[in-house]
Amino acid sequence: MVVLAASIVVKSGKVLISRQYVDMSRIRIEGLLAAFPKLVGMGKQHTYIETENVRYVYQPIESLFLLLVTTKQSNILEDLATLTLLSKLVPEYSMSLDEEGIVRAAFELIFAFDEVISLGHKESVTVAQVKQYCEMESHEEKLHKLVMQSKINDTKDVMKRKANEIDKSKIEKNKPGFSSMSSMGSGRLESSFNDLSISSGGGGGFGSGSGFGMISDVEPINTKPKDRSRSSVTAPPKSSGMKLGKSGKNQLMESLKAEGEDIIEDVKPTGQSRAAAPPPTDPFTLTVEEKLNVALRRDGGVSSFDMQGTLSLQILNQEDGFVQVQIETGGNPEILFKTHPNINRDMFNNENILGLKRPDQPFPTGQGGDGVGLLRWRMQRAEESMVPLTINCWPSVSGNETYVSLEYEASAMFDLTNVIISVPLPALRDAPSVRQCDGDWRYDPRNSVLEWSILLIDNSNRSGSMEFVVPPADSSSFFPISVQFAATSTYSGLKVTGMIPLRGGGGATPRFVQRTQLIAQNYQVV
Repeated sequence: MVVLAASIVVKSGKVLISRQYVDMSRIRIEGLLAAFPKLVGMGKQHTYIETENVRYVYQPIESLFLLLVTTKQSNILEDLATLTLLSKLVPEYSMSLDEEGIVRAAFELIFAFDEVISLGHKESVTVAQVKQYCEMESHEEKLHKLVMQSKINDTKDVMKRKANEIDKSKIEKNKPGFSSMSSMGSGRLESSFNDLSISSGGGGGFGSGSGFGMISDVEPINTKPKDRSRSSVTAPPKSSGMKLGKSGKNQLMESLKAEGEDIIEDVKPTGQSRAAAPPPTDPFTLTVEEKLNVALRRDGGVSSFDMQGTLSLQILNQEDGFVQVQIETGGNPEILFKTHPNINRDMFNNENILGLKRPDQPFPTGQGGDGVGLLRWRMQRAEESMVPLTINCWPSVSGNETYVSLEYEASAMFDLTNVIISVPLPALRDAPSVRQCDGDWRYDPRNSVLEWSILLIDNSNRSGSMEFVVPPADSSSFFPISVQFAATSTYSGLKVTGMIPLRGGGGATPRFVQRTQLIAQNYQVV
């Protein structure tokens, strides 16, 4: 079998596309195609026509002819099989079976014909294989693009956080009386902190950057809250110290509002949002925080799950540092707890009490952020039913539009606040057309992201949906979907039941406040 040419012509004889598979002159192929309409009988159904030199094998397609020009020695059955396969490929690549549709998809059709016929001989392929060969999709390439996009998003988040930290440091420096207040409290704070010999090594104490405490590695950010907290307690005019903190907070919020959309980044449930909180006024502040790093598969299931939790203690006055912390855990067998090296582990395992190995020394005070870390825990395995929020995304192409349906389902274990679902979009000229939305939405044209926000998810709205329309796009362009939220309940169920004083004759239980928060640090649907 030798196919000389594969062509699509109109019934009047006009050639729309033609692909030659043997060496022949243009004049000859034009002559063969020009003679074909004259040989087709009117009102009769034909499958082939033979002349002295060639054979025409053809099939009508509405107002067109799909035509094979072969040698007379070729196998007619093989020719018909090739013609049938080509007739199935034409509707796959042409939106309409008319002259305009064929011309618009001319190159795609020629590439598809080349996959079926090679040097005049038919290849053993199917329609699905031809489409796969022409698309040349690579799973490894898609995975690489997803990884690169995730790295780019992480880098952008880091840049925004660093920019916010720089702005906050500038505001702190510009506050009146900051230099005198910080210099007055820093000397006594550093000298008292250096006298603490809680650990044997020089860098292993609670305040060390290499220790377990939740202290940031950025020194300028740590020093300022430390000095402000100390000065507000030790300075004689206490009311002025409180006004200083209040003024700093107001200036910070005004600055963030002036930055436009950056204010949204600060009110998201991230670790930086607590940095603007006023200085503590209770003798003891204990913070229970769990951070989630979850990757959900778009077709269902959990790809990766990692929950890391910490319990931190912040003490207002130095003389109150001789205490122990009584806690209760939820008893989840999947969670593994680890105490700080300076904590008496046997006492924790037997009595659920967190105390220093050397009870004659107090806990350090004046720490920035959440204070000193006492306990941490981790959970790395979870079923899909245990994740706080699942997202279903269903893109479907209809004509010249892509309809995208989003749906969320929240677990009854958590009430979520400040939920933001960020869906990446292909490059658009105009904003997407949102047909339905349970909540609020915002389109970011700079980053081509559609943000779906729900203020609160509780028993009244455990599920919700959103539908929008964009121009035709590949389904993979809507992933990965990033999710941010916060919750006041945790996986561990850890609670502080009381503070045990070690001095003062075992009087009344000291007053304390507990803060509990679950944060989606990196929560994606990939």
